[in-house]
Amino acid sequence: QVHLVESGGGLAQAGGSLRLSCVVSGSIFRPNAMGWYRQAPGKQRELVATITSGGTTNYADSVKGRFTISRDNAKNTVYLQMNSLKPEDTTVYYCNVVLGIYTYWGQGTQVTVSS
Repeated sequence: QVHLVESGGGLAQAGGSLRLSCVVSGSIFRPNAMGWYRQAPGKQRELVATITSGGTTNYADSVKGRFTISRDNAKNTVYLQMNSLKPEDTTVYYCNVVLGIYTYWGQGTQVTVSS
């Protein structure tokens, strides 16, 4: 059974940084795409950043130049380095991985940015 365990959320001041991590366990296969999404209360879940198995990245316009996604295939881990945080980045962040035809989600980690 595949499990995604996220860590690294918390409280930061505006202009500060946080680093999210997501470890994938229970799979013998390397994930295809890995990524981060976020969802504010009452809103749809939105893409933050994704990275393919080959290292191609994609970012939401709102985080370009501030956030960096990376992955360690040996550790089955995806990271999201978040710099220059803004109060509007406050919400729950979800890890997402694609394994074959299946998509898995983490439980979510709260990021709060104070002004």
